[in-house]
Amino acid sequence: MPVCDFNPASEEYADFIIRHNNSSPEDILLQQKAGCIDYVDQEFAVVYSQLEPLLPITTKTYTYFAIPTLYTLLDTTSMESSGIIQTAQQPSLNLRGEGTMIGFIDTGIDYRNPLFRLPDGSSRITGIWDQTLPEPTGTMDASFGIPASTPAMSFSYGQEFLKPQIDEALRSSDPLSVVPSMDTSGHGTFMAGIAAGGATPNEDFTGAAPNCSIGVVKLKPAKQYLRDFYLIPENAIAYQENDIMMGIKYLKLLALRQNLPLVIYIGLGTNYGSHDGTSPLGLVLNNLVRFVGVSAVLPAGNEAGLRHHYMGRLLNDQEYDDVEIRVANGERGFFIELWATEPELYTVGFVSPTGEVIPRLPIGLGAEITVPFTLEQTVITVNYRTTEIGSGSQFVLMRFEAPTAGIWHIRVYNSLFITGIFHMWLPVEGFISEDTFFLRSDPNTTITEPANAAVPITVSTYNHINNSIYIHSSRGYTRGGLIKPDLAAPGVNVYGPGLSPGGAGETFPMTRRTGSSVAAAHVAGAVADLFTWGIVRGNNTAMSDASVRAYLIRGANRNPAYTYPNREWGYGTLDLYQTFLRIRE
Repeated sequence: MPVCDFNPASEEYADFIIRHNNSSPEDILLQQKAGCIDYVDQEFAVVYSQLEPLLPITTKTYTYFAIPTLYTLLDTTSMESSGIIQTAQQPSLNLRGEGTMIGFIDTGIDYRNPLFRLPDGSSRITGIWDQTLPEPTGTMDASFGIPASTPAMSFSYGQEFLKPQIDEALRSSDPLSVVPSMDTSGHGTFMAGIAAGGATPNEDFTGAAPNCSIGVVKLKPAKQYLRDFYLIPENAIAYQENDIMMGIKYLKLLALRQNLPLVIYIGLGTNYGSHDGTSPLGLVLNNLVRFVGVSAVLPAGNEAGLRHHYMGRLLNDQEYDDVEIRVANGERGFFIELWATEPELYTVGFVSPTGEVIPRLPIGLGAEITVPFTLEQTVITVNYRTTEIGSGSQFVLMRFEAPTAGIWHIRVYNSLFITGIFHMWLPVEGFISEDTFFLRSDPNTTITEPANAAVPITVSTYNHINNSIYIHSSRGYTRGGLIKPDLAAPGVNVYGPGLSPGGAGETFPMTRRTGSSVAAAHVAGAVADLFTWGIVRGNNTAMSDASVRAYLIRGANRNPAYTYPNREWGYGTLDLYQTFLRIRE
């Protein structure tokens, strides 16, 4: 296949997600006018093209499906509440994740931390793919999941470090000179600690699967052209969908090379997308976890209380729904997505804070319409898609650039009535000011992508101290009515590993974090323990993501005051020990 003779992580190249339909690399590159291709799986690939000739990137030229969406981070009594300590201490179970791998797609890991080492001081980390490091190690093969013949799997960008190199670094007086991969955020290290960390010397902390192997993908930051396209604030943390997809492939190959059951943990989310699990990333996860011995655990998000979702219900004889949005001072801009259920069709008009009225914009005016304002610097670009490629639904993409502060009105008109129900989302927390929100918001249907995907396990967040749902824990169901989340886990003020300040007399402090990423990390460790019991010990060698979910749901704790499943708790709270009590019955 064509070999990348450039580094596709460079800002000089644009990334596009395509369905390759098993076409040859040469045919794809010719059709896409691209310079290089990376295959993700049997369905998807990423192509890289020179950016400059393609500017400006718009949804008039490219499908929304093809432009990578941007994701951001979703930030041990908790182990006891989850039934994990009891499962580890029960003599006939003694489950600690041995013989399995948890793969983390996040901000990296502080591999020096003793929580990620074996008793002899060597590392439990099987491999790290650091996408941020500049020197490429080669090119990805086109064999859809067969490891390359070289000792290190080859990729078009970033660097891979395997266990022997990591062990060498740990023996060195300057580990980072040997393996220069470091988690500068602390998010990835914390989540790896919750799911897979060992015990601290004073035994005040242990992870859920302290004996599992660990795989790590450190995501590179999103390219500037995509940050500009999505109008992402300068200091916001953002990662590209296609980099996450390639990270999934890396972890799959890493576990295959070791012949280990794999749990994939992704501590990220976004409000961009259909919210029905049909994004490219969601479809890749659905395809992957249908195999025996592979599971994916995803955080539901922290969006319920942030007023970023609106649900409209137009009557048959109602002219339009007036959707009000408060826009903060200094807002650079943002996307608003409107999603309908096929075959319904909607159109929009606008009223600015100064009272300027933009009448209804018919679909027939074209796929993309630019709307300037007389008294404001604001420019709104409206893109109508009558059938989105992933879901088949109509969606309306509204891009507000330099929006005037104040109350904006979006008038939503129905052109083909069935139910009159539509949904709108503002960007996820971190991509927009906290003072920009819908005035009449709806806290339901706020699960972030890719956690709306049908097959992976979706986790909401509760406070294990007082057994209350976390105020911002995203709520189901999906836009299509699929029951999500699957269950809830501890995620409020949870104790875990922080980052080392470095230097002589190196210490590894502990810290606390809150958010659905934390909750999902508990479940990822619990799934590894289940794989140990089922696949490694031979109790259920055909264990899949679906069977893991069924086991966890059966064992979940349920409050008699609630009806299950529900939008906040799913089927209940994680209790791994109760799962095994149910199996015994």
